[in-house]
Amino acid sequence: MSLYSPTQFRDLVSGRRRGLWAALLRGGLQAAELPVAWAVRRRNRRYDSASAAVQRVGVPVVSVGNLTLGGTGKTPLVAWLAQWFAGRGVPVGLLSRGYGSRRGQANDEARQLARDLPGLPHLQQPDRVAAARRAIDQLGCRLLILDDGFQHRRIGRDLDIVLLDASEPLGFGHVFPRGTLREPPEGLGRAHVVALSRADMLPADQRQALRRRVAWYCPRAVWLELVHAPQALLAAGGDQQPLDWLAAKRVLAFCGIGNPAGFRHTLSVCGCQAAEFLEFPDHHAYRRRDLDRLAAAAQRLDVAALVCTQKDLVKLDVDRLGDRPLRAIRIGVEIPVGREALETKLAALLP
Repeated sequence: MSLYSPTQFRDLVSGRRRGLWAALLRGGLQAAELPVAWAVRRRNRRYDSASAAVQRVGVPVVSVGNLTLGGTGKTPLVAWLAQWFAGRGVPVGLLSRGYGSRRGQANDEARQLARDLPGLPHLQQPDRVAAARRAIDQLGCRLLILDDGFQHRRIGRDLDIVLLDASEPLGFGHVFPRGTLREPPEGLGRAHVVALSRADMLPADQRQALRRRVAWYCPRAVWLELVHAPQALLAAGGDQQPLDWLAAKRVLAFCGIGNPAGFRHTLSVCGCQAAEFLEFPDHHAYRRRDLDRLAAAAQRLDVAALVCTQKDLVKLDVDRLGDRPLRAIRIGVEIPVGREALETKLAALLP
């Protein structure tokens, strides 16, 4: 495993990795954190003081973003929001930067959303203001969802939803590279809604303690608790199987996402046994050597199947690796805490 794998990086910055060398590395990362945090704070002050232009696009904009690096489970919530508005007759468009896309192709999030929400316009380009104009003028969108937009402050938004992942809600207390925060935690003051994703990973007392801490930064924000619930096993061709098929089976699990801890949690909820868990970099572009490695490992371990995330499956687009089936776990979002308050805010945006 590479020193820079997501899990090893988190073991280092969280302090789980002990020893003199780890302490020295954390000291070096903390020195590098200082100018990064200063630059982010300075940029935020420019926008807060209105000296930097924020452009409105003429239709409601809902931003779904993170305070931390890596996966917080945004994609299922983006899909839920798009379906909520579409179900009320609103022509919705999705905007994203397209991080991780190659040669102008759609990235893994876009491919997954295209399968889950066929026909929904999804524009990927760094200039999201220009993408918004195109979505409105050419595609007839009357509400826009800005995916991964919390730090993209150039485009005006009417609702800012920020996800905090239960495995590392406040980025180990440090801005990257010393921790996983994209910006200092006071940035939460801009949020209208704060959602704790994979809330079932934490006991009730820890969820309440985190809620009180978040309220210190944004006392008026709506608090949500999300559960990313496994729904079915999905094959690349679209066929689905009940989750029961995984129960007590040995599998080879792998993923190329920002925070593998979330996928590990999903596997444990499903009750399957991961004989081995392989990590690839976030937005990894799988090549033939990767597929051969996975197929060989599955045969060596004599597992019943290989299991990955939906984002991995859309890039692999095969039903088998070697002589073993490949399946993804389809995820849906549930909102056991705060749903009514969220829907009240969403209803206020209906054209």
